[in-house]
Amino acid sequence: MAIFERGGNAVDAAIAANAVLTVTAPHLCGLGGDLFALVHDGKTVHALNASGRAGSGTDAAALRTAGFTAMPFRHHPAAVTIPGCVDGWTALHERFGSLPLGDVLARAIELARRGTFASPLLVASLQMLDDQARPRFGELVSQVTGPNAVVARPGIARTLEAVADAGRDAFYGGEFGAGLVQVSEGMIRDGDLSRSQADWIEVLSTDAFGVRLHTIPPNSQGYLTLAMARVAELLGVPDETESHKWLTRTVESAVKASIDRPDVLHDAADGAALVEEAARRAEMPLPDRWPPARDGDTTYLCTAQAAGLAVSLIQSNASGFGSLLVEPNTSINLQNRGLGFSLVEGHPAELAPGRRPPHTLSPALVTDSASGALRSVIGTMGGDAQPQILLQLLARLFVHGESPASAIAAPRWVLRGPRTGFDTWDGGEAPSVVIEAHAPDAWRDPVEGHETRVAPAFTSEVGHANLIVAGDDGLLYTAADPRAVIGSAAAR
Repeated sequence: MAIFERGGNAVDAAIAANAVLTVTAPHLCGLGGDLFALVHDGKTVHALNASGRAGSGTDAAALRTAGFTAMPFRHHPAAVTIPGCVDGWTALHERFGSLPLGDVLARAIELARRGTFASPLLVASLQMLDDQARPRFGELVSQVTGPNAVVARPGIARTLEAVADAGRDAFYGGEFGAGLVQVSEGMIRDGDLSRSQADWIEVLSTDAFGVRLHTIPPNSQGYLTLAMARVAELLGVPDETESHKWLTRTVESAVKASIDRPDVLHDAADGAALVEEAARRAEMPLPDRWPPARDGDTTYLCTAQAAGLAVSLIQSNASGFGSLLVEPNTSINLQNRGLGFSLVEGHPAELAPGRRPPHTLSPALVTDSASGALRSVIGTMGGDAQPQILLQLLARLFVHGESPASAIAAPRWVLRGPRTGFDTWDGGEAPSVVIEAHAPDAWRDPVEGHETRVAPAFTSEVGHANLIVAGDDGLLYTAADPRAVIGSAAAR
């Protein structure tokens, strides 16, 4: 909001907010992670893929020889792909920014240098570090003695200042890049960092629920949001959201759309074809094989101006602090997005140099089908469950006409597989349907083929979503998820 007050636009504000979060919430996002963004410029939707690639020294065969059957999850450089966040910021700013980048990053730099208060979530996340990781996180561990302890991040302050002065080259070609190469043990090399990790790409779009839905194409799993909406529309969304049929119909739509995700999602996949293939499964019986769900830690944020720019931005380390590896020069923790790759020889998502891994991050943007005018920017955290959460929100907004606050606070369900955390998709056992305790009584009846588990009301298990909706009166309406301890919404 301070950026808006200074005359900045929605892109400036989105970058500024994300930059502050990289200082205050390293357990959720950071300079060592990836970024996706959708931008509506008043007429057209633009898609930015700033997810990093595997380094030129990565070798799937070598990992298999070393005994790995799945990608390392933590404590291994193979889990680390080149972070795309800074390339994403600079690409967004170069194309749409209005304020100088130094002004946009100024607040984050100030907080990193002077210090900010540790949130209870950061305290709890650091307490869960294992003995192998704790020494690497010494800068944080030594300062975060409890909630509201003052935490300064001098390495992040230097890094942000360098980016403000000299752009992406100061990051990838500076002290962070040198430390990243060192930590990667030869998997990421100097030459890899000269290539931008951010690409403006063709947006993936489809019509459903009376509006046009937009997302990032593969390697993002965002196509599933569109596919689920298409399947739900073909099957018919029941009028009563409190009915058991509404629950079963939306669950069925999610399962039919996503059942082949482990086999078909990769960085060269045709997102439009995947959406159409999912739509053809609408009238088919439910499959015998089920996709397990997995959790994640993510920051989603959105900004908008009346009759102007709107941004749907999502940024993450993948799982919590990511790989639990830390770049030694700046103390920036590194993502573990490499976990999305497959180590199965010949798999379409097999780990290989220069490839982007399958990605859970799934921002969305909604426009009017006829005019192209903005209807909503929307997104959520929630790992693999992100499209499931967005399906429910989109249905409430555009099928049932609920207000943003009502849609965000309404009870949700998610599919949870037999395991938790980020593990490889391997099909098998049908997941449980997890419903919130404030869900209607009818939702507690079993869904065929699934066990039902009741979670606490407003639980993080069903994601933290945020949205802005453009009203017919020309005003913008926003809501932040009450499930998020640190979520917020603001307007002026």
